[in-house]
Amino acid sequence: MEIKDLKIVIGAGPYHNNPGWLHTQEENLNLLDETTWSNMFEKSSISAILAEHVWEHLTYEEGLQAAKICLKYLKPSGYIRCAVPDGYFPDEEYQRIVQIGGPGPEDHPAASHKIVYTYQLLVELFETAGFEVRLLEYFDENGHFHQNEWDGSDGVIFRSKKFDPRNHGERLAFPSLIMDAKKCR
Repeated sequence: MEIKDLKIVIGAGPYHNNPGWLHTQEENLNLLDETTWSNMFEKSSISAILAEHVWEHLTYEEGLQAAKICLKYLKPSGYIRCAVPDGYFPDEEYQRIVQIGGPGPEDHPAASHKIVYTYQLLVELFETAGFEVRLLEYFDENGHFHQNEWDGSDGVIFRSKKFDPRNHGERLAFPSLIMDAKKCR
């Protein structure tokens, strides 16, 4: 039986912010192992993929490989909503926490960070993989915050201006660089 509107969350962890989506973990769906994808899905069968704070755990080359695998399994006009720590957020403590190798013990999530993205680098990666990219929330190189309209029904990113209570009000505390990458063909 084919699911008409298959939406998946990559690396969901304990969070299930997106009811009705298939929540996956690296053990059952590995971004770098296409066999795990072909065991679960047909090519061109997925409507949407959500990856919140996942891509920074891959090198640039691995991120490009993962994006190309995702592209194969997305339907035409399907998309990836991707959020990563923002390399241009002008907060020293935030940048210390999200840096490559992260602070603290080996079991801290940031300990396995392999890259810190700016909007230019993330857009380049997904465009190189063959996607059309639309930025949703990000800081520019001058430290100015930009937010374009986006809908949580297309995938909730908790660590965002829109949904994270830490980011409500005048000052952002823990934002993300968020974009949609749409399959054009």
